[in-house]
Amino acid sequence: MVDLMRSTLIPPQTLAYLPKLPAYSTVRVRRHAYFSVINVYNFSSFPTQRLYPWPIWIQQSNSVFLRSNGSKNAAASTKNAAASTEIGALFSLFQSLGFDEKKAEAILSRNPDIGSSDVEFLRNRIRGLQSVGLEDFVLAQLISKYPDTLTAKEVGSLIKFIHGLDGKIEPLQIERLLLRTEPRFLAGFDKKVELLLRHGIPQEKIVHVLNNVSLSKAICLRSVQEIESVLTFLSRYEAVGIIAKRPSLLNYDLNTQLVPRVGVLQKLSGGDEDGVGQVLNRLPAILTYASEHLQSQVEGLRKYAGLSDQEIFKIVLLFPNVMSVSKERKLRPRIDFLKECGLEAREIYRLLLRGPAYLGLSFEKNLAHKLAMLVKIGYSFRTKELAMAMAAATRTTPKKLQEVISIFLSCGFSSDNILEMSTKHYPILQYNPRSVERKIEYLTEVMDREIEALLSFPAFLGYNLDSRIRHRHELRKKVGGEDMSLNKLMTVSAERFSKTKKYLAHLGGKAGVEDSDTD
Repeated sequence: MVDLMRSTLIPPQTLAYLPKLPAYSTVRVRRHAYFSVINVYNFSSFPTQRLYPWPIWIQQSNSVFLRSNGSKNAAASTKNAAASTEIGALFSLFQSLGFDEKKAEAILSRNPDIGSSDVEFLRNRIRGLQSVGLEDFVLAQLISKYPDTLTAKEVGSLIKFIHGLDGKIEPLQIERLLLRTEPRFLAGFDKKVELLLRHGIPQEKIVHVLNNVSLSKAICLRSVQEIESVLTFLSRYEAVGIIAKRPSLLNYDLNTQLVPRVGVLQKLSGGDEDGVGQVLNRLPAILTYASEHLQSQVEGLRKYAGLSDQEIFKIVLLFPNVMSVSKERKLRPRIDFLKECGLEAREIYRLLLRGPAYLGLSFEKNLAHKLAMLVKIGYSFRTKELAMAMAAATRTTPKKLQEVISIFLSCGFSSDNILEMSTKHYPILQYNPRSVERKIEYLTEVMDREIEALLSFPAFLGYNLDSRIRHRHELRKKVGGEDMSLNKLMTVSAERFSKTKKYLAHLGGKAGVEDSDTD
């Protein structure tokens, strides 16, 4: 129960914390704390009356009123009540985030603008941060680290920008960004992202880029000019698009990382910027390797295979992953095997042009199985023929190679026949098993040819069934004339093939394979 002469009711929403001191204690006024004199009767055991300073945000179960000295203090009391309402609501907001009085006061001391901000504005800022995926415990951690988060306009602009994206940035990315970046460095975030779009990053890929890059390092802590320089540099090689494939490249420093790494390729190519651009677009990850590593790989190919820079670059152009192959575990042993098979530097180069992936395949999981199958059908160890067959087999899997050999055996061919066909045309070892089956079926059932025709012209299996084999066979039937060998039927040019019946009947053509189908 409370006794008063002229009193003003304390608004309940201003009361947030339990009293810390008894009535008779000496009270030291804290910063941001407001006090009023309260006249309280307590009848818990016996009536007592005390006057003492009381923090206005203290919440009591008793009915509490402010003592007034008359009408001249009424206006001041009303003003204090309004202010106390705002302060009470502020501390209530802090309490909802898990901050006690001490922590709340520490935050206010580091960012006084919070105390002068409208509480509803602060609530909206917190709701905005929650709307982009931040959990309450992360919010508390963020506000403790950067109190300016609650008032900085840069944070508001960032929230608005995130809401405007077609897709959503992952909450974990936003959490990392805000916890690693002072609010002032968030300025211009939207402009920097728009710069990526203007330089060719597709709109539908921008969220993917933002989700897979260090937003603080790559965007916020760099100026617009620095980001522009990176994009301009990549534009020289028509390679801005690699950022969408490998967003982490934006994390790299232009002068100390990107320029030296591209420089190794530029020198190797002899200044062929188009060629360098092709390498970058085929394997953006090549820029994740230090320039020292790239140079070491080049030196390994020079030393082990005896290749020139121009030859090395052509191999890199076909198989950029050669730059990631272990020199001691793969590169050197693979080249040593080719040398044991009797190949010279020039022959090694030609073989690698046909099957550059040979340098990167696992011996235990891939090459060993293929080597065993090739030896089983008749290839001899340490021969050039075995080396060429291995190069062709790099374009297929051990399982598919076994299936192709099984198809030939099921058609009545012996191991010697398969050896004969493959040495005439090594690519038959890499063809798709289903494609081989369909073409053999068409050859024997529709074209009415003997299966043995493949012994003299195994390259038949490399032509496209619809656009080449079926088309030419049907046209040949239509114009009539004497029979033609498979070789002539397939290898003559389309222009000459379309000529008169008379010419077709006496047609000859040079050997070759066009429109191959190795799917």
